[in-house]
Amino acid sequence: MQVSAKEHWERIFDIDKTEAFSWFQSYPKTSMAFLELFNLPVDAKIIDIGGGDSNLVDVLIEKGYKNITVLDISANALNRARKRLGQKDEKVTWIVSDIIEFAPTENYDFWHDRAAFHFLTTEDRIAKYVTLAEKHINPGGYLVLGTFSENGPEKCSGLTIKQYSETSMSARFDKSFKRIKCVTEDHQTPFNTSQHFLFCSFRKK
Repeated sequence: MQVSAKEHWERIFDIDKTEAFSWFQSYPKTSMAFLELFNLPVDAKIIDIGGGDSNLVDVLIEKGYKNITVLDISANALNRARKRLGQKDEKVTWIVSDIIEFAPTENYDFWHDRAAFHFLTTEDRIAKYVTLAEKHINPGGYLVLGTFSENGPEKCSGLTIKQYSETSMSARFDKSFKRIKCVTEDHQTPFNTSQHFLFCSFRKK
């Protein structure tokens, strides 16, 4: 019997320690570099797509941001983050949802996604994601996407992913967004391997 995406991720976040995940970063340096580049006010509405138990939310709270949302398909992942934050978790809106099924009730000024988008491998799911971003990022708002590059792995956590180049990623969003900047990153995993990432930033037209 095929396991659903939600079941897959709930199992992973129920078993492994955070520091054992290939994507673990003690400090999300590339994501924060983009946030600092845009010089967003502390009341900007920020959403982290597929945020799981990433430390990005900790840094955002520390920096004084007041409107933070973290979305992930795994309740276990978000519960781990909330437990780590303690009472600070009250400063965050937590949403358990597959991004494709997400029905936002507000729009965002900064939409961040490190390694969730590349798990969408069919055209219909990719198109749904793009439509969500187009509808729910404010005019002048920012989109930052991180995926495996064409030199990166073809799978993550046992699942096939979709690799991107600067050109192919930009083409997905050029209808409603203007590309600002793309960078590559060799992410060193906790078990001393390297994963090649592409990060691109866009501004809503």
